[in-house]
Amino acid sequence: MLRKIVKIDEEKCDGCGLCVPSCSEGALQIIDGKAKLVKEIYCDGLGACLGDCPNGAISIEEREAGEFDEQAAKEHVTRRQKPKLDLPCGCPCTQSRKLKRAAAPAKEADGEPAESELIHWPVQLKLVPPNAPYFQDADLLLVADCVPFALADFHKRFLRGRPVAVGCPKLDDAQFYVNKLATILTESEVRSLTVVHMEVPCCTGLVRIAQAAIAKAGVQVEYEDVTVTINGAVQEA
Repeated sequence: MLRKIVKIDEEKCDGCGLCVPSCSEGALQIIDGKAKLVKEIYCDGLGACLGDCPNGAISIEEREAGEFDEQAAKEHVTRRQKPKLDLPCGCPCTQSRKLKRAAAPAKEADGEPAESELIHWPVQLKLVPPNAPYFQDADLLLVADCVPFALADFHKRFLRGRPVAVGCPKLDDAQFYVNKLATILTESEVRSLTVVHMEVPCCTGLVRIAQAAIAKAGVQVEYEDVTVTINGAVQEA
C-alpha cells in the first residue's frame, strides 16, 4: 500500500541513537553504526523520531510499504523490554559480586599505579543485576565505555565509592538500556545518577538514555551530566 513511512539518510546519520528511544513502536535500531528501520510494519509513519536527530537524517516519505501492524509492534516492544540478565552457560561475567577495597585508598608513588576503585562486578549495563546490593541507596555512575581510556584519573575522580554501569550508546541497544536503567532506578532507590560521556556526538546518546530511564521510572533522583574530551579533559559538567 502507499503510505507515509520513515526514511533514513545514512550519509547524514552518525549512529548517535537519539532517535531510538523516541520510537515507542521500536521500529528503529542502531545496526552497524547506523539507524535502521527494523521492519516497515513497526513504523506508524507519524514521525515522533524526527525532532531527535541532530543531523536531520530522518524524514518522512510516501511510498509503497507494508501496512502498519500495531499489534506486531506492541509484541516487538514487549520482547525487547525483557532484560536478559543471565547467560544459560553460567558464564562468570554474569556472577554478581562485591569487591573488597582497603579502607584508605592507595597512594600513588613514582612508578606505582594507584589501586583500582572498582567496587563490584560485572560493570556492563546489560549484565548488572538491577537489585544488586551495591546499587541500593547509592550514587550511580553511568559511563560510556570509551571514557576510562581517555580520562587518566577516572578511578580517582569519578569511580571511587560509586557503583558503575558501562555501555556504548552508539553500538548497543538503546531501548534495552532505557528499560534496564529504569528498573535499576526503581528497584534500588538510587540517590543520584551521574552520566559521564565523550564529547563526540554519538556519545550524547547516553544522556538521552538516562533521561528517558528517569522519566520511565518516575523517580526523583539527583542528576549530573559530565562531558569528557578526546584529549582527556573534563569539558563541562
